[in-house]
Amino acid sequence: MARVAYVEKDQADPKVKELYRKIEDHGDKLLNLFKVMGHCPYIGLNFQRLGNSILHGEELPSNLRELAILTVGDINGSAYEFKQHVRIGLENGVSQKQIDEIGNWQNSQEFDDRERAVLQYTEEVTRHIGASDATFATLKALFSDHAIVELTAVIGYYAMVCRILVALEVDLEPDS
Repeated sequence: MARVAYVEKDQADPKVKELYRKIEDHGDKLLNLFKVMGHCPYIGLNFQRLGNSILHGEELPSNLRELAILTVGDINGSAYEFKQHVRIGLENGVSQKQIDEIGNWQNSQEFDDRERAVLQYTEEVTRHIGASDATFATLKALFSDHAIVELTAVIGYYAMVCRILVALEVDLEPDS
């Protein structure tokens, strides 16, 4: 049971009601994460906007984005985040074998050099905020500055998401 109430449509601030409507009109589920963020209309609205921009991405390939998100969820112990992004990862080119090996990626043969560079950077930034010079040099050799900044934003945003989910004990939707 979540530590705070879920803000349902009938209880929501007008800004939040509009956001809920847009989510549902787009054919998406109204996740418990969004219902928790409904307590803070302005923050919740911008939280959703930033999340959408990160999910649509710019330059970073979507499979690499999803590997990073799954890694952040795994490291932070957020079953909710991990579970939500299994489906999204599969839809974006991440294999089930890669998902199964995400916590043991260093010893797995399922990842290529680019994926390993993303996973190493993601793990270091998630665990230590920064990354070693060697890790960054490897990343820099494989990706543009644009892609590196985008990856770093993905890691930071989903670390925040995990902290909200875990600290507030947000429940995974029954049909997820």
